[in-house]
Amino acid sequence: MDSILTSIKKLLGIAEEYEHFDPDIVMYINSAFSVLTQLGVGPEEGFRIEDASKTWSEFLYDDPRLEFAKTFIYLKVRLAFDPPLSSAVMEAINRQISELEWRINVTVDPD
Repeated sequence: MDSILTSIKKLLGIAEEYEHFDPDIVMYINSAFSVLTQLGVGPEEGFRIEDASKTWSEFLYDDPRLEFAKTFIYLKVRLAFDPPLSSAVMEAINRQISELEWRINVTVDPD
């Protein structure tokens, strides 16, 4: 199983069994899902998680063209949950997010 919450926690450097920050991380993940829903990714009615039971395939339907949505969610969560102290790093992450948004748009709506 490829848990959304567990994989984001791993990228943030948080052990799977450490659940103290789970409510905060879940909230930020769901915010990123809202953005992706507006971009046309995932279920049309929206998507959210409440715990570690939801998987990436439930959100992306195993579409390999949208793998970068995972990176998008991680970067959005990182900026909200653990923003970098360096403004240069923050700007680099924001540029990555902008590029991913553009690529997501091109993938979902190529016309």
